[in-house]
Amino acid sequence: MKNKYFGTDGIRGTVNKGNITGEKFFKFGLASGNYFKNQKKTKQVAIIAKDTRLSGYTLEPALVSGLVSGGMHVFTLGPLPTNGLAMLTKSMKANMGIMITASHNPFYDNGLKLFGPDGMKLSDKIEKKIEKLIDAKNTKQLTDPKYLGRVKRLEDGNEKYIQILKNNFPKDFNLKGIKIVLDCANGACYKAAPILLKELGAKVIPIGVNPNGTNINEKCGSTYPSKIKFAVKKFKAHLGISFDGDADRIIMCDEKGKIIDGDQIIAMLARRWKLKKILKGGVVGTLMSNYGLENFLKKEKIKFFRSKVGDRYVKERMKKLNYNLGGEQSGHIILGKFATTGDGLLVALEVLFSLRKNKKASELLNVFKPLPQTLENVVVKDKEIINNRICKDAIKKAKVLMGNKGRILVRKSGTEPKIRIMAESLDKNLISKSIRIIRKSIK
Repeated sequence: MKNKYFGTDGIRGTVNKGNITGEKFFKFGLASGNYFKNQKKTKQVAIIAKDTRLSGYTLEPALVSGLVSGGMHVFTLGPLPTNGLAMLTKSMKANMGIMITASHNPFYDNGLKLFGPDGMKLSDKIEKKIEKLIDAKNTKQLTDPKYLGRVKRLEDGNEKYIQILKNNFPKDFNLKGIKIVLDCANGACYKAAPILLKELGAKVIPIGVNPNGTNINEKCGSTYPSKIKFAVKKFKAHLGISFDGDADRIIMCDEKGKIIDGDQIIAMLARRWKLKKILKGGVVGTLMSNYGLENFLKKEKIKFFRSKVGDRYVKERMKKLNYNLGGEQSGHIILGKFATTGDGLLVALEVLFSLRKNKKASELLNVFKPLPQTLENVVVKDKEIINNRICKDAIKKAKVLMGNKGRILVRKSGTEPKIRIMAESLDKNLISKSIRIIRKSIK
């Protein structure tokens, strides 16, 4: 049975519609606060961070109101990357952390991601328990007036996060002589990323560091990598780094202007970590991971497993297998040695640490030849159309056409009103035909 409110990565949707209203966020705060308050009796603290969307000013107060009405004390951190929130939830020994964000979605969407006291995203089981509390009568969860929570703003969240990141590397680690184009998507890392890289000595050419509430992810960031591609060439930079709205994704660009996706970064890290004897077990990818990555890891004698799409599922599989590296083609990469969830800035540092000895990004990051792959997103009113008989027949027909010459994956987006169609094969015409058959049935 699917969740009522939670998708593959928290709760997300269009602001002032459905679940993304002040009224609903009050209930989310009250319900999640009650759940985590009951898990840890000695301290009742929640910390909240957000990206730069205008709607954060509407949703954050409602969320805070719900939490304090249930007896939770709240620290608000302002704009901060998602993994910064996860790291501080753990280091501050809070009961829970809440990130107000819609990640890579346009500004008119928003949502939230919940983290437990261990800095981990919640399991389906816990999400279902919280959903029951959301739909319960609020009067049972409201606290006595003398036990209401208090609220305090912390201004040093980014500084704390930056210091945690630095502590993962040797004290003499520096980026002097390296020129970097940095695209922060006008999002959550617009403060932390430039400060950190400059402190390490890099020459930074910043893009997407002037958020106005409505320009997050707008023709910039990891979903629009052509921005760094042109800037890298224009400024003759050594590397381009691009994040999404909450900075849990990273897409890169080498000095020649070639875009580097998450699969290539994972391949590079896997080989390097194996050589350094850091890699534990193997690598976890997803159903979307390019077959070229799987084939490369096989040749390197590195075990590879696929999970459902979503970094939460990647992390769950990593934990089960006791692996410390996993991620998605989209740039969600989890470095289990350092973090509990995807962190674009942390991954960037790990790549730059490998680059510092006069290596070229084009030599370091083009690890394997990917199998030609096309991903097409079809906007729909109802994602359940995928279960329509006509659609099912079309998918079956496309798979028969593809045969053993490639792979087709059709799935509902967990974060947007879209059906995602992926096809990969050495035969590009076969890819086009297969996608066309499925797309036509959906439309």
